Amino acid sequence: MDAAKFSPGLRRYAKSFNPKPPSHLGTRYGVKGGFLPDAGNTVVCHLEKGSQTQRAIVEAREKYLAIPEAEQFVFTPITSLHMTLFQGVMDNRRVEGFWPTDLPLDTPIEDMSEILAARLEGFEALDPFRVAVVGADPTALVVDGAGEKDRRAMRAWRDAFARLFGYSHPDHDDYVYHITFTYPIERLSDAVLPAWQAMLDETVDEITRRAPVLEMTPPAFCVFEDMNHFHEILVFDAEDSMEPTDG
Repeated sequence: MDAAKFSPGLRRYAKSFNPKPPSHLGTRYGVKGGFLPDAGNTVVCHLEKGSQTQRAIVEAREKYLAIPEAEQFVFTPITSLHMTLFQGVMDNRRVEGFWPTDLPLDTPIEDMSEILAARLEGFEALDPFRVAVVGADPTALVVDGAGEKDRRAMRAWRDAFARLFGYSHPDHDDYVYHITFTYPIERLSDAVLPAWQAMLDETVDEITRRAPVLEMTPPAFCVFEDMNHFHEILVFDAEDSMEPTDG
């Protein structure tokens, strides 16, 4: 198998290139499908309801659902589609580097959400930013700032939340923004990789044509019980947050 024929994102979900079991299988979701309790909090931007962006991304999700190997994945619901701007804490991930350094690792997750929400009191929205799709893999659309100014703004938001919350994840500097469609139950065989690569390339081309800049809601601090729903608690509403900025 010629690895050069396939994107790094696709190879990551192929058995021959990455035989390890999926990292969240059995904790975030089950083998028979469906999401397990995995409570926590996070800062996300949701898709703007009723927008051209939402329509384009929902149709892209349908391409994933239509591929024969779709049964090897657990799909997130349309209502949960979002881009994570900053990862919060999770009940099932109580380890150093993913938890505020000044708080005990056994603090109940409900208390953690209240504490982190309190740390955001008075926080004012930073510069607005635009987001664009830049790639795709079997689980998600890969997104980033549409221009250099947007990427700097997104980094500034992340740095601000890290200071307020009191921790930085190990991937703080090179976090890959994404909109999750699925979680893998079983990795893909080599035989299906060409079809997947074609589907992923087609999906990216179609979205960038229809929604070159994604219409998204302002960043919001959310709480969740599992991957089905992200409830907004605080919204940092910068006016015209998705309007064009100098790239």
